[in-house]
Amino acid sequence: MALTPLDIQQQRFRIGLRGYATKDVEAFLEQTANAFEDLQRETHRLADENKKLQSDIEEYQRREGTFKRALLHSQRVLDQMQENARRQAEVIVAEAESKADKLLQHAQNRVAQLQDSIAGLKRQRIQVEEEITFVIETHRRMLEAGRESARESDEQSEKLKILKTAK
Repeated sequence: MALTPLDIQQQRFRIGLRGYATKDVEAFLEQTANAFEDLQRETHRLADENKKLQSDIEEYQRREGTFKRALLHSQRVLDQMQENARRQAEVIVAEAESKADKLLQHAQNRVAQLQDSIAGLKRQRIQVEEEITFVIETHRRMLEAGRESARESDEQSEKLKILKTAK
């Protein structure tokens, strides 16, 4: 059975022949009861404080668990974001390389076309030069033939004049 301050206050002792002084015993019992009551109050206060602190600890542990989960979730999200960024960068690089390859291929095709055009123009120039040379040579021969014919005609005219004068 637990002893309470009221039990101490109400405790009565039998008085014997040589017993204790009643006032001293009652004063001591009163002091003891008061001290015991103070101790009980302090014990209750400490128990309440302990409960509150235990509750705070549980709350902090719950929050710590929440923070840990949030931190892990944040880390996972960050890892996913980094992975997504890496993948996106790879896609962008691949697209850029593809575009660069297409541009390079287009440029090479264009260079080949221009080289073909230049070769065609060179052939045309050579052909035109040959045609012009042929035309010039033909005209030169015609002029030569015309001069030869004019000389022969002049010679025949001279011969005719001579023949006419000799007659």
